[in-house]
Amino acid sequence: MEHNRNAKVSRVTGETDITLEFDIDGTGKADINTGIGFFFFFLNRFARHGLFDLKVDLKGDLEVDCHHSIEDCGIVLGTAIKEAVGDKKSIKRFGSVILPMDESLCLCSLDLSGRPYLVFDAEFTTNRVGDFDTEMVKEFFYAVSYAAGMNLHIKMLESGNNHHMIECIFKAFAKALKEAIKVEHDQIPSTKGVL
Repeated sequence: MEHNRNAKVSRVTGETDITLEFDIDGTGKADINTGIGFFFFFLNRFARHGLFDLKVDLKGDLEVDCHHSIEDCGIVLGTAIKEAVGDKKSIKRFGSVILPMDESLCLCSLDLSGRPYLVFDAEFTTNRVGDFDTEMVKEFFYAVSYAAGMNLHIKMLESGNNHHMIECIFKAFAKALKEAIKVEHDQIPSTKGVL
């Protein structure tokens, strides 16, 4: 590896003010302040299960709703992933996992190809879990995939309790990303020679 695989990204708009620090080669330490309890819970799971160090300080217009905060956090996290990976030399590039969470089962497969695309196949049966709008799961991962330049597929193979489904998705994403960023050779993993 030619650089430290970490990034610090800030983004300020009329709706949100976010600073995020991300270390791919961390130990699972999380210091997260979002103002959205359920979102904190899942970003924490992402860090712990991916063994990423993640620090998030998010101030958003929660008096409106949670939409801008979660979507913009996805943009910032995706940007941090892209910056931390760098030129992608020596990484595996692809990562896939099928992960259970009680009755729920999630497939997450991704390619750090530089070409953003999201396929999201999960249907929730409630509008909210805690202070988190369930429709924001897709919006978050859409923002991550496009900011990171990542082809990302998320598919619930078995649905169930909405809390379990969302937790399953975040953990599966963490594990798939961890696999994709593994160092396993000294080349750019593409026949084009660039990603």
